[in-house]
Amino acid sequence: MSFTHSDLVEVKRIRGKGRGVFARRAIAAGTVIEAVPVLALPADDVEATALAGHCFVWSRGTVGLPLGYGALYNHSYAPNAECVDRAPRTKLFRALRNIAAGEEITINYNGARDDCSDIGFKVR
Repeated sequence: MSFTHSDLVEVKRIRGKGRGVFARRAIAAGTVIEAVPVLALPADDVEATALAGHCFVWSRGTVGLPLGYGALYNHSYAPNAECVDRAPRTKLFRALRNIAAGEEITINYNGARDDCSDIGFKVR
């Protein structure tokens, strides 16, 4: 798989939240927003570092650090996008509904869009 940086999104600062990913223009439901390569790292090597908050569970004992803007999408229990694993070592971000220009793009950190279980840490 080849990767090209998406011109659909940009990163902006959000007061009280840090950074987030925003639509540069309207994005239709079903559109692939970004496909990013993932670095697989031993979980033990990452858990006590600043990278820990930007990784996804990848496999047993392994976390995935998504490149591109993949580590900057914020969490929502009512997300407008989803994140799915694609082989080999790729994450795909796709619009679940129409997203307006300037709107923040969010994903559910639990994976499933309707999973409202605790994510295990405080979201700002």
